Amino acid sequence: MPKRIILAWPRGYCAGVERAVDTVERALRMFGSPVYVRKQIVHNIHVVRDLERKGAVFVEDVAEVPKGAPVVLSAHGVAPEVYADSAERGLSVIDATCPLVTKVHLEARRFAREGFTILLIGHEGHEEVVGTSGEAPEHVILVGTPAEAREVHVPDGSRVAYLSQTTLSVDETNEVIDVLRGRFPDIEGPPRDDICYATQNRQEAVKDLASQADVILVIGSDNSSNSRRLVEVAVAMGTPAHLIDDESEIDATWLAGRDVVGVTSGASAPEWLVERVVEHLKELGATEVEQLHTVDERMRFSLPLQVRSLSSRSRGPAPA
Repeated sequence: MPKRIILAWPRGYCAGVERAVDTVERALRMFGSPVYVRKQIVHNIHVVRDLERKGAVFVEDVAEVPKGAPVVLSAHGVAPEVYADSAERGLSVIDATCPLVTKVHLEARRFAREGFTILLIGHEGHEEVVGTSGEAPEHVILVGTPAEAREVHVPDGSRVAYLSQTTLSVDETNEVIDVLRGRFPDIEGPPRDDICYATQNRQEAVKDLASQADVILVIGSDNSSNSRRLVEVAVAMGTPAHLIDDESEIDATWLAGRDVVGVTSGASAPEWLVERVVEHLKELGATEVEQLHTVDERMRFSLPLQVRSLSSRSRGPAPA
């Protein structure tokens, strides 16, 4: 059983997730319950359940939202048709799309206007990929792996650009980009990496953690892309790693013969889940807890204008 716990830093909420969750909570205080949210506001089941208890109602499509009601769009971004459908229903849209995802959307529009084929590096079906593809569906081709990058066909090899999902493995994405650059020497990319600062920082922190821990627990939901990448990064470093939603999913056999347990959390996992996991490990016998500091984070995003300016039109406080 473990004797020592090492906590990775940075871990947990990124600026985009913090902004999105705060947006829903403020909307509930301003409008009262219910406030509708299209899709999961962030990919963490505990966060979703907590917001449901406060009065948020999660829906798959804006067609499920009563006409004229407030609806929050998730941090992952949406295709233009979602805005059009919302306007047609007269919904009060509060857009919680992460600004770094919005950046990718703007890049997709620009490359499409200039007549480029856009090779979008990402995972098929992920909400962020669906939203970005929707900005220029006639121009976007999804590329998920180096193998796909070696096989992809484009109409004009001199008019090609690449973009990426913001929550991918940095190393794996660079492998895909290297293949694309080899095949298309004139390929253009974004002015700055699309993979977000928080994804990169958490992956670097896990690499540091993997060099010191015997096993790593990554706190995050199964549908969280950035959390799954943390597991993959640790395993690639040669350290066993497991994705857990909370302490109830820890298998004692993972810890057998392991003195040092590393703990981190994905960008959509709240810190109170980390605290619960640490307490559970202490109950199993761990006596030391330390933090491994890799890099500072100071990024903050402004809240959507709607939740900064609508308080005067509040229908009352959200229920406790």
